[in-house]
Amino acid sequence: PTERTGALPLSFAQERLWFIDRLEPGSAVYNIPVAWRLGGALDEAALERALGEIVRRHEALRTVFAEADGSPVQVVAPFGGFALPVEDLSALSEADREAALRRRAGEEARRAFDLSAGPLFRAALLRLGAEDHVLLLSMHHIVSDGWSMGVLFRELSALYAAYREGGESPLPELGVQYADYAVWQREQLAGEVLDRQLAYWRERLAGAPGLLELPTDHPRPPVQTYRGATVPVELSVELLERLQALGRREGATLYMVLLGAFQVLLSKYSGSEDIVVGSPIAGRTRGEVEELIGFFVNTLVLRTDLGGDPSFREVLGRAREATLGAYEHQELPFERLVAELQPERSLSHSPLFQVMFTLQNAGGGGGALPGLSVSGVEAELASAKFDLSLMLTATAQGLRGGLTYSTDLFERSTVERMLGHLERVLEQVAADADVRLSQLELLGQAERALVLEAWNRTAAEVPADRCIHELFEVQAARTPGAVALRFEEESLTYRELNERANRLAHYLRRRGVGPEVRVGICLERSLEMVVSLLAVLKAGGAYVPLDPGYPAERLAYMLDDSGVPLVLVQAALREAVPAREGVGVLAVDALAERLAAEPAENPAVGAGPDSLAYVIYTSGSTGRPKGVMNQHRGVVNRLVWMQAQFGIGADDAVLQKTPFSFDVSVWEFFWPLQQGARLVMARPDGHRDPAYLREVVEREGVTTLHFVPSMLQPFVEAAEAGRCASLRHVVCSGEALPPALVRRFYDRFAGPVVLTNLYGPTEAAVEVSCWTCPRDGAADVVPIGRPVWNTALYVLDAALRPVPVGTPGELYIGGVQVARGYQG
Repeated sequence: PTERTGALPLSFAQERLWFIDRLEPGSAVYNIPVAWRLGGALDEAALERALGEIVRRHEALRTVFAEADGSPVQVVAPFGGFALPVEDLSALSEADREAALRRRAGEEARRAFDLSAGPLFRAALLRLGAEDHVLLLSMHHIVSDGWSMGVLFRELSALYAAYREGGESPLPELGVQYADYAVWQREQLAGEVLDRQLAYWRERLAGAPGLLELPTDHPRPPVQTYRGATVPVELSVELLERLQALGRREGATLYMVLLGAFQVLLSKYSGSEDIVVGSPIAGRTRGEVEELIGFFVNTLVLRTDLGGDPSFREVLGRAREATLGAYEHQELPFERLVAELQPERSLSHSPLFQVMFTLQNAGGGGGALPGLSVSGVEAELASAKFDLSLMLTATAQGLRGGLTYSTDLFERSTVERMLGHLERVLEQVAADADVRLSQLELLGQAERALVLEAWNRTAAEVPADRCIHELFEVQAARTPGAVALRFEEESLTYRELNERANRLAHYLRRRGVGPEVRVGICLERSLEMVVSLLAVLKAGGAYVPLDPGYPAERLAYMLDDSGVPLVLVQAALREAVPAREGVGVLAVDALAERLAAEPAENPAVGAGPDSLAYVIYTSGSTGRPKGVMNQHRGVVNRLVWMQAQFGIGADDAVLQKTPFSFDVSVWEFFWPLQQGARLVMARPDGHRDPAYLREVVEREGVTTLHFVPSMLQPFVEAAEAGRCASLRHVVCSGEALPPALVRRFYDRFAGPVVLTNLYGPTEAAVEVSCWTCPRDGAADVVPIGRPVWNTALYVLDAALRPVPVGTPGELYIGGVQVARGYQG
């Protein structure tokens, strides 16, 4: 016992909770609620007296926390009696009683404590019937812990039995109180003892990762909210017995076996071989404090190296070594460890670890209330102090417990799937302790079938024997009189557009254009541009866009590199094409008389699905521009997918505004012309003028158009609310789409308009998972867990190493296969 003449300090653990309470007052995250259902003839007076005696005996339950000279101090209030409030619900119907019970239990669990005013121990009795009661108890963690609940129940059992018979307390007076322990703790953690403890933990945690990057369903919020939920765990008694037997063979406890398996699962999910988890320990290393109610529990930081593709037997040895070392140095409070190591602090996650593991096997039970049956009543607190907290208990029915998760980060379905993966890991290591981490399979039969079969069934009906222009010809025959093309005040029907393209195609054939022959097109946006694109394809050739705004040096390079023998221009742009030997230049707007003599019928098929359709050059930002060669088959596949995904028809108008030297222009040109929609051409340079684009959308009734997000922003601002009523679909690509812009878009454009981001992330980037197929044919899932945007992707093996080109492997993003059998 310590003298009570001065201020009483807090223990290190209490100091942390006091600080958290000051940081976020009114929080119920550190409440410890229990609800016991008492069946039988209850002596309410004996129960009240017993609870009062417990409060008298344990100073911690009468302690509040004041501030003196800027520091917190314990203030122990004298015992002034105790009254147990009783709420009578017996007059309610059975259904209403149960509903009221659940509501009151939840309210009590969520009701915050005032650490400076107290009391920090509350009790209430709900009377449901003459022999049916529920006792609600709630304490703040700063004065109690899990072991303390066992102390409280044992004392309540002994005191209730004595008072029920009219006797006195059978319990001896306590030799020390929690405040004495707090003073002793601070005295002990000094000098050589502190240095020895700190030296171990500094070495053990040197270079440890500050954050375990698990693949989450939602981005981590900047400030933890502690919102959570729990998924129950039920594992069979047969599995429990096999895991216990494994531990006995290896000289390890069940705790070590479960810890090792959980860390393996976290490694598989995170892709990290350096796994750090927290684990609570009773912290009662002295006999004097074993029967005290108070906050003694400490948190150990358990770090295990899973590198080198070890067997589970090796993993278990490493987990055993980490656990025993932590036990030997458990007297250093977690709070003091954090203060000494000074990890980078963040309000978004806890320091040193973000995942907790607990095997509940100490400090509970040990008593009964005479004449009463006692059972627990669940009171869902719905809070999560960490990203994940796995709590298990070995029972006669098997392993029972729950996985508590942050609802800010995870969906329930993800956590349920994670528990399924944990059970599969436990089953495999129990069957064979020599199984290596790379051989452990997370996927069950149903999930494997989903990933490797269902998600891979991507076959779709595609006109695989048709070219781009042939699908246009089919549509032209179907709706010859419908307007196909609009530019300013001019328009062409499907028949007129098809016939003009046919005449030019026949002429180009006589000029030597055929399969694999590349034809340069240097035109401003106009009717002639669309006619020329179709004509080159109909002639069997492939077009090469030559933007007349490009520097002459770039155009000269593209001409030489692509090997075009012919360039189509408008007469006004003839001088923009650099003179090259062997390259003819043809002004299409000066050919009216010659083309009138050409046939208007579709030319005989000159190209096939595998023929070259166009060559588009890259920007050259990493060096010289590179010509990307695209076949008809790939473009047709893409356009069929777009129609299946987004669907346009005769009532739609698509605005073509992307410079034709960019690949987005391909679907802008050909998608509407294959579906009977109107293709509306913006004027040259009109794509840079948001006000003009708004005017075109309104004048032409445009329903579909494309923007890069950086250009969508000024368009949204230029389009006043209520305008552009015809819009139904805006497609974005090329850049990340900021959430604020998405919200602004939907605020501005009311009605059935949809904003789609094809290539970049929107609210949060998708997570990437790699289902590997190593040489033994086993499949596994390795969630990489980082948002991917403009990032190189590699097919990996189960140990997260790149595999040789051609090794069987499949890469998925958001469940969609994007690569198979190759690096990159």
